[in-house]
Amino acid sequence: MSTLHLPDPISAYFAADKQTPEALARCFTTHAVVKDEGHTYSGLDAIQAWKAAASAKYTYTSEPTALELREGCHTVTSRVAGNFPGSPVDLRYHFRLERGLIASLEISV
Repeated sequence: MSTLHLPDPISAYFAADKQTPEALARCFTTHAVVKDEGHTYSGLDAIQAWKAAASAKYTYTSEPTALELREGCHTVTSRVAGNFPGSPVDLRYHFRLERGLIASLEISV
């Protein structure tokens, strides 16, 4: 299997996702927006709280398997497995990057 080469901000996101909510929030611009499970989180404090809540609720691993770039949006398909309903699942992470950070992220099935 070939190695997937993700843009640096996206690679940093998946590395930080294994760490702390603070580390994950540092991957985003000040006014970034995350959409996940029908909710929208705007700004670094909200993004950090989103990660903290997800980490408290679930234990999971995420393994990126594919990358597609279309109209300025990087879509990463990742196999996510853990203690949540429907595990494992392939999720799509739709990233928009700005000045070396993540400006927006939408996670979908």
